Amino acid sequence: MLDDFYTESDDVLNDECGVFAVYGNDDAAAHTALGLHALQHRGQESAGIVSFSNNQFFSHKALGHVGDNFNSKDVIESLEGNVAIGHVRYSTSGDKHTRNIQPVFAEFTFGGLAIAHNGNLTNAGVLRKDLIKEGSIFQSDMDTEIFIHLIATSKYLRVADRIVDALKKAEGAYSLVALSQKKIIAARDPHGVRPLVMGMLGSAYVFSSETCGLDIIGAEYVRDVEPGELIIIDKDGFHSSKPFAQKNQRFCVFEYVYFSRPDSFVEGKQVYDVRNKIGAELAKESHVKADVVVPVPDSGVPAALGYAKEAGLPFELGIIRNHYVGRTFIEPTDHVRNLGVKLKHNANKSVLEGKDVILVDDSIVRGTTSKKIVNMVREAGAKKIHMRIASPPTTDPCFYGVDTPDKDKLIAANHDVSEIAKIIGVDSLEFVTIDGLYRATGEKSRKNDSPQYCDACFTAEYPIEVADRGGAAVPLPLFNDTKRNK
Repeated sequence: MLDDFYTESDDVLNDECGVFAVYGNDDAAAHTALGLHALQHRGQESAGIVSFSNNQFFSHKALGHVGDNFNSKDVIESLEGNVAIGHVRYSTSGDKHTRNIQPVFAEFTFGGLAIAHNGNLTNAGVLRKDLIKEGSIFQSDMDTEIFIHLIATSKYLRVADRIVDALKKAEGAYSLVALSQKKIIAARDPHGVRPLVMGMLGSAYVFSSETCGLDIIGAEYVRDVEPGELIIIDKDGFHSSKPFAQKNQRFCVFEYVYFSRPDSFVEGKQVYDVRNKIGAELAKESHVKADVVVPVPDSGVPAALGYAKEAGLPFELGIIRNHYVGRTFIEPTDHVRNLGVKLKHNANKSVLEGKDVILVDDSIVRGTTSKKIVNMVREAGAKKIHMRIASPPTTDPCFYGVDTPDKDKLIAANHDVSEIAKIIGVDSLEFVTIDGLYRATGEKSRKNDSPQYCDACFTAEYPIEVADRGGAAVPLPLFNDTKRNK
């Protein structure tokens, strides 16, 4: 977390959340805590774990990082059992309060159930209003609790049927894991917007938002949970079904640009490799004469490496990142506020002085941080600064689990590229094209009649209606249990 007067959330798209689950391992809670450590980049506001043993649920949840809250033997040992689910959170809906920490838990007629959710419901407001009219009493203001009330009001008997009955009423993007007394359930929305993978640790089943969560505990990656798939793990083993109407897959392309860890594999592709190829596409599309390629660390590094290799230029760390930034007691006067960027980044003058620099970053959101970084590089003696961005202009907000500013706060929604260049103070500015981004993922180009990814933040083409803004709900069929496999 940065200081009070300069926060990273001022000028980036903030990661959504991360989920993790283990079934069938005596160290389930410890492995879940480690998995959440690996997923910490997906949410830094809070962390929570719920486990089950001997007809009792155990829970530990707190604001802050995983390492601050699951750092003692006593905490881990208090989470008994060989099954557990966990969550790290960045609030895309709901405030930063303890009541909003996941996993959420409730007692039902069939017993207890805990749910951890990554994503965002686009009809949450409509559902909440209807549920309150029917007598539901909400304890939090996050949309994940809506699942609890939909499950509670379902007329079905089995847990799986109730969950699918709830999901058929919910619209939006979600990857979730749920824990009952007898099973773990994992589900992914029919468009597959948010990631979720499955692995094995010996005979134990593991679910994680990214493969880096599997790696940290030595679990073997098995496959991605498929869009629209519901998986049940119980004493009889593995059961899979696809209870929802088939949709065109629209995985979030920004997972490749920024959200996922570079060492993760998502949808069969290594994130680092895609980012490197985005840099190469940038060099092909918009290269200019320069002396050196410099990344804005850390997220700009893979693309800058790809750019430098393609352009035949040296890659140098012209900006050094401070990884140990904490809160400060300094009074945020205007003068000190303007120095805030140096808490996180500092120019490496020996690399920049007297050079024509190609500065590579993953995205520009509001432009405020880019302007400060450009000023810092200029003050270090760079002759010219050519900025290259490893994503198309971010022109529209996300409604599927990413915390983005309103459209009027997005610099690319209100200015063309030449205007943005003047605002942030660079000699030239170029973004990778949407087709260049798609080529980096292995596609020939974007299929405009049926896009392969969710790229609404670049195109305003939203694959899922936002009912809270006037969209209509689409009914989904109930759970069909004919495809259970062991």
